[in-house]
Amino acid sequence: MHVSKLFVVSIMLLVLSSQFLVAASFAGASEDTAASALANAEESIVLAYQATLNAEEAGANVSGLLVRLNEAGQLLASAQIEYRLDDFEKANELSESSKSIAEEVQNAAVNLKDSALSESAQRMLSTMVASVLGVASIALVSLYAWYLLKKRCGSTGF
Repeated sequence: MHVSKLFVVSIMLLVLSSQFLVAASFAGASEDTAASALANAEESIVLAYQATLNAEEAGANVSGLLVRLNEAGQLLASAQIEYRLDDFEKANELSESSKSIAEEVQNAAVNLKDSALSESAQRMLSTMVASVLGVASIALVSLYAWYLLKKRCGSTGF
């Protein structure tokens, strides 16, 4: 009988300890998930800033994008604080929100850059056309003036 009691007690201890081990493993997975989400959000923000810088260099107005990037940065800072406070679920949620905004900004920055480059090409083309037309009109007016002067000077013997 003594062996069966020992067996039952050991089984109960294993069952109870397994609950703690499972809870600890879930907490570890949650911490890993939050750490991964933080890293992904940071990378997305860096890519969004680079895309915004490229759009600005192309001549796009990026002031609205910078406001959104600040929001993403604030969410990331809050996520890092929650992570340090061991609230991994909240850290994960804030990180995902930050990443979502950063990806939205990155896509908008690429679109703004493309638009700015297209507008720049159109302005350059219209400037070239206007320049060619201006030179051509000056040349034609000069030739016409020369013709008139030649005709007038030729008849007066000048």
